[in-house]
Amino acid sequence: MADSAAQLQRIYLAGFELQTFERFPKCVGVVRDDCIALLVPTPQGLQMLGTPGWRMGEAIGVLVKLDGRQVFQAKREIVEATADRLETLRRFRAEVEELLTAGG
Repeated sequence: MADSAAQLQRIYLAGFELQTFERFPKCVGVVRDDCIALLVPTPQGLQMLGTPGWRMGEAIGVLVKLDGRQVFQAKREIVEATADRLETLRRFRAEVEELLTAGG
């Protein structure tokens, strides 16, 4: 069983910002390079809730298709899902996943 405190410490020491959100009181937000993931405690330690997205103010922009193109959308706000942003998000997700399972 993974230790949530050890997981958070590894993530923080790897340069990620940790945040809490009123809308998600049981989750911890992990933020870096405009990417964000919500982590939720489980009996097996912290796990990602859903998929990471693009930080858009206090919201999480989810990757969707709109008019045939990929965008990050949070309510009515839209940010283009450029190749650079998609690569940044891919690296972010891979690193968070690795940090969650390290030492577990």
